[in-house]
Amino acid sequence: MTKTVDFTKTVYELCREDSRVIEIMKEIGFEQITNPVTLNTVGRFMTIPKGAAMKNIELEKIKEVFSQKGYSINE
Repeated sequence: MTKTVDFTKTVYELCREDSRVIEIMKEIGFEQITNPVTLNTVGRFMTIPKGAAMKNIELEKIKEVFSQKGYSINE
């Protein structure tokens, strides 16, 4: 069964639904996500596309990594 990651949800919501998202995002370059304080503050309003723009990480790269990990993307 393929899991879905919804890019319209906040990072906080995604991580609460599936803890694997934290490790995947860390691998992509979002190291701060492992800090519970950051996740509980910034993560509550930050979406993956917004974070990608802020960190200058291509959204296509993020989609590719999630796909490789068995996720489908909902935008």
